[in-house]
Amino acid sequence: MKDGVNGVALGVFIFFFLAVTVMGFLAARWRKAENEHSLDEWGLGGRSFGTWVTWFLLGGDLYTAYTFVAVPAAIYAAGAAGFFAVPYTILVYPLIFTFLPRLWSVSHKHGYVTTSDFVRGRFGSKGLSLAVALTGILATMPYIALQLVGIQAVLDVMGVGGGDNTNWFVKDLPLLIAFGVLAAYTYSSGLRAPALIAFVKDALIYIVIAVAIIYIPIKLGGFDDIFAKAGDKFTAAGAGGLVPPAAGQWTYATLALGSALALFMYPHSITATLSSRSRDVIRRNTTILPLYSLMLGLLALLGFMAIAAGVKVTNGQLAIPQLFENMFPDWFAGVAFAAIGIGALVPAAIMSIAAANLFTRNIYRDFIKPDATPKQEAQVSKLVSLLVKVGALVFVLTMDKTVAINFQLLGGIWILQTFPALVGGLFTRWFHRWALLAGWAVGMVYGTVAAYGVASPTQAHFGGSSKKIPGLGEIGYIGLTAFVMNVAVTVILTFALKAFKAPEGIDETNPGDYTADAGDPGVEVELPPAVAGSAH
Repeated sequence: MKDGVNGVALGVFIFFFLAVTVMGFLAARWRKAENEHSLDEWGLGGRSFGTWVTWFLLGGDLYTAYTFVAVPAAIYAAGAAGFFAVPYTILVYPLIFTFLPRLWSVSHKHGYVTTSDFVRGRFGSKGLSLAVALTGILATMPYIALQLVGIQAVLDVMGVGGGDNTNWFVKDLPLLIAFGVLAAYTYSSGLRAPALIAFVKDALIYIVIAVAIIYIPIKLGGFDDIFAKAGDKFTAAGAGGLVPPAAGQWTYATLALGSALALFMYPHSITATLSSRSRDVIRRNTTILPLYSLMLGLLALLGFMAIAAGVKVTNGQLAIPQLFENMFPDWFAGVAFAAIGIGALVPAAIMSIAAANLFTRNIYRDFIKPDATPKQEAQVSKLVSLLVKVGALVFVLTMDKTVAINFQLLGGIWILQTFPALVGGLFTRWFHRWALLAGWAVGMVYGTVAAYGVASPTQAHFGGSSKKIPGLGEIGYIGLTAFVMNVAVTVILTFALKAFKAPEGIDETNPGDYTADAGDPGVEVELPPAVAGSAH
C-alpha cells in the first residue's frame, strides 16, 4: 500500500463525486410533475421510466458496491466458491420474467407502492402485510451499511481517513461527508436522483471493467499465469485448488439458488421495477439485464488477478481497490475508485427510499394515521429515508466489517421468507393468510437462530450463512433451508385452516388485474399527465 494520500486518484474521485452530487440535486427537476407531493412521484419517479432508464436503474440497484468489492474479495480469499454470484444472477432473470410483469400490473391498477401493499390487498391481512414490511426494512439496513463499507474501502486505499491510530471522527469524516450528501439529494429528489446517477455509474463501471480485463492480464503475463498462481495459492492452503471441494458443492448450489430466489424480494428491487411505465418495459429488462451477469463474471476474475499481482491485505474487501491502485496509473485508479464509490451511492439511495416507502405505507398509514394525505405520506417517507441511512451508518461505525458482511447474508435469509406471500399470491389465492404468517414466523425464527449459532475465526455469532441441512447431513445455505420449512408449514396449515373453514380475508384484486397494461381502463390514472407524455 502506498504511503500517504494518493492525491491524483483522490482528485479524480472528488471530481466525479461532485459531478454526481450536482446531478442528484438537479434530478428533482427532471420530468417534474404537476403534483410532486406524493409517493408515486417521490418514491417511484412518477412510474414513468422507459426501458433504458429502468435498465440502468435496476442495474445500478442490483449491482452494488458489495458486488464490486465483496464478490472478487470472496474469490481472492476462497477461490471458485465465491463464483456462486454468477450463476445466481443467471438463474434470477427467467424467474422474475414469470412474476414481475404480474406484480407491475396489479400494482399499477391498484396504486400499490410496496410489496406489502399488494400482500394486504391480496390476502386482506394487515398482520401479514406488517410482517412483510418489517422484514423488508430489517433486511435492507445492513445492505445499505455495506454500500457505505464499499466507499470506506476505497477511501482507505486512497489514504483518506485511514490509519488505526487516527481519531475515529477524523478517520470516518470522509464517509460522514459522503453520507450527508447522499442523504440530502435523496431527500430532495427521491427516486429520480439514483435513476439519473445510474447512467454515470454504469458507464464508469463498464469502462473500468473493459480496461481491467484487458490491461491487467497483459501486465501479469496472461490468464494462464493468473490461474496458475491462484491455483498454487489455494492448493498450498489446502483449499482444493480452483474448484470447490466436494464438501462445499451443496453450499455453492444452495447459496446460488437461495440468493436468486431472494434478490427480487428486496424492497429496492421492487421499487425500481414499479417505477417503470409498462409491462413491456419489465419484460424487455428481464431479457437485457443478463448483460450485467457477463460483467459480473469478468469482475469476479479480479479476485484471481489480485492473487497473481501479489496483493497482500488483512481485510479482503481492500483487495480490489488495492489491485487498482497497484496496477493502474493514478488518474485511472481515481476513475476506478469513483466507479466503486458511485456504485455504492446509487443502490444506497434506492434502498433507503424503498425502506421508507414500506414504513410510510404499511406502518404509518395502516396503523398510525389511516387518513394520511399523499403529501403527508411523501413527507414521512423523506424523513424515514434519512433515519434508515442513520441506522445503516450505525452498523458501519460500530461493528466489525466482517460482521457487516455476514449481516447482509442474514438479510438474504430474512427477505427470502416473504417469497411465499408475494410470489405465491401473484399466482394463486389458495394459501391461507394465517398459514402464510405462521410459515413466515417459522422461517424467520429458524433462519435467525441457525445463523446466530454459526461461529467464525473473527466472531462467536453470525459468522456465516451456511449450516448442516437437517435430514441431509450436507452443509447448505440457511436461507434456503428456512424457506423450505416456511413453505412446508404454509401448505400444511392451509389444508388445516381450510378444513376448519377459517375466515379467508377479502381479496380486492381480480384475475384481469394481473395482466393489465398502461392505457387499459383504470391503469393510466396512476400516471400524472405531466409525466406520462414525456416518459421516453
